[in-house]
Amino acid sequence: MTVLRASEGWLEKRGVDAPKRSSELLLGSVLGVDRLQLYLDHDRPLDEQERAAMRALLVRRGEGEPVAHLIGSWGFRDLELEVGPAVLIPRPETEELVDVALQLLGEREGVDVLDLGTGSGAIAIAIASERPGAQVLAVDCSQNALAIARSNAAGNDVGERVAFAHGSWWDAVEPGRTFDLVVSNPPYIDPSSAEGLADDVKRFEPPLALFSAPGDPASCYREIAAGLAAHLKPGGWFIAETGLGAAEPSREVLATTAAMGSVELRGDASGKPRFLLAQRADS
Repeated sequence: MTVLRASEGWLEKRGVDAPKRSSELLLGSVLGVDRLQLYLDHDRPLDEQERAAMRALLVRRGEGEPVAHLIGSWGFRDLELEVGPAVLIPRPETEELVDVALQLLGEREGVDVLDLGTGSGAIAIAIASERPGAQVLAVDCSQNALAIARSNAAGNDVGERVAFAHGSWWDAVEPGRTFDLVVSNPPYIDPSSAEGLADDVKRFEPPLALFSAPGDPASCYREIAAGLAAHLKPGGWFIAETGLGAAEPSREVLATTAAMGSVELRGDASGKPRFLLAQRADS
């Protein structure tokens, strides 16, 4: 398709990452078709309205705006999730975090899961979708993020098994409520390291979901760890995503947290230390 080739070349000249995939996703969004159908209809002409819509999206992509924001959704495992400036765009590493969570849960029925800092709801919704025996509470301090997460839960048919609560970490959780699994992808990037981030991340994704306290990449892990003894069942697990200078500091936080037994820092598919696992002692 001539439009695809021209779009790819235009984006490539502007230094956009993955210009071919960007062009495919944008044109697919304009035409309302998936990638396969796009190529099956490779000789389909665009009308002027479609051309104008595609040009507008290309200009925004050329200025660095993420494709996910331009099309309004992003794939995560087998889910399609609404995204926007209020939430992080789900990453492949977070899909791996869900794999870890599912392994720990096994096929048990009646398990209670807490997702702290749920954002788009990706983790909570994926767990509920793939483990029908789980009841999930998803917490976030952003009302805008929670609105997106609720919409995503309903759109992926798990709205009855994912509850939502507004507040900062444990403030949103009822006193005395306990969980078999607590999972989180908290902010862990020191603001002083922001220059190392991709430009579209710095400009378009929410700082609230990215950055730790200045000089303390483990700040959020410390806040979460403070509530584990009260809210994690004996033998229950806490797992979290980490990275970019926070891996070892966050491991140290969990290793010195009362009531927690084994602590492990596990690598992701590329071998980078990415997943923090800590199990509460049985008693």
